[in-house]
Amino acid sequence: MKPANSILSSFSTTIFEVMSRLAIEHKSVNLGQGFPDGNGPADVRAIAHQALDDVPNQYPPMMGVPALRQAIAEHDKRFYGIDVDWQRETIVASGATEVLAAALFGLLDQGDEIVMFEPLYDSYIPIARLSGATVKLVRLQPPDWTVPLDELAAAFGPKTKAILINSPLNPAGKVFTRTELEAVAALVQKHDAYAICDEVYEHIIFDGTPHIPLMTLPGMRDRCIRIASAGKTFSLTGWKVGYGTASPDVLAPVAKAHQFLTFTTPPNLQRAVAYGLTKDDAYFNVLSGDMQASRDRLAQGLNDIGFAVAPCKGTYFLNADFRPLGFNGTDEEFCRHITVEAGVTGVPVSAFYMGGDGPSHFARFCFCKDDATLDEALRRLKAHFG
Repeated sequence: MKPANSILSSFSTTIFEVMSRLAIEHKSVNLGQGFPDGNGPADVRAIAHQALDDVPNQYPPMMGVPALRQAIAEHDKRFYGIDVDWQRETIVASGATEVLAAALFGLLDQGDEIVMFEPLYDSYIPIARLSGATVKLVRLQPPDWTVPLDELAAAFGPKTKAILINSPLNPAGKVFTRTELEAVAALVQKHDAYAICDEVYEHIIFDGTPHIPLMTLPGMRDRCIRIASAGKTFSLTGWKVGYGTASPDVLAPVAKAHQFLTFTTPPNLQRAVAYGLTKDDAYFNVLSGDMQASRDRLAQGLNDIGFAVAPCKGTYFLNADFRPLGFNGTDEEFCRHITVEAGVTGVPVSAFYMGGDGPSHFARFCFCKDDATLDEALRRLKAHFG
């Protein structure tokens, strides 16, 4: 038979799927895959139930139901002071990844270059390559993940069309500083580029660290698309409701791509998310506070066992250096070892470095789990490593 798509064929099964299968086989506590143990806010779920009966379940508008698009605009004004025209500057899609894909397909063309930071979420590069673009990587190193500003500047050139920035950053748990964002903004404007801003963890941020959308910096309002996720904000990852905010000129090509992808998103889920975005500040404070407490619980336990835990300012994930435990293999070997021998699963951080030769002595662990799950994982690791 004739070969399938050469780009997609070049990618193997993701390490996340590999580790999840291994976790099931060995009945391990799976801290590799990033989804919460809970079932999301009861009142948000109740609105979704109600909307199934109260409104038609037919195709909603391609750009999203008005109630949700209005709520997105109000949210961005409330939290970041961004004035958004909901009718011309918002879009809803079936997950933040679909908004991201629509942005890459809509804005990039054959021969363009896009700058990305690694470690990075595994879908970024395949989608960018499918758009015809070339990816230029800027490497962040654990444990502090500081942006090398000279290397960032060198990654930009005459073919640069965009930069993709994820803050807070999965898997590093890094939140970009204002100084780093200002450097990104200056380069984007110098090279007349776009900024695709993956901000799905915007409300899962710790220690009083501010989340600063790149869109709020001078000169960036009309160059950015800001992408967010109901799955992360309401701990409902299976709903796959994502949304974006951008100026009309940026959003128009994104919307054209979206109409040829999923086109629409379940209307009852959209209405529930619209309600959720209007919840009072207490909800958002509790979300970040509870996640911070879980981060601290896992970090303390891993440190007590002997890991060297890297700082984490946001997201669902901690990264831990396992070399102090005396394990001399690679991170993939370590994650397989603890899955089989200790009954706990993590993900090798080198899997997030697509440029090759990434750090191979860190494992990523997910802490968006209930206390009992985290305690059992720590108990097993402690029993194994003594």
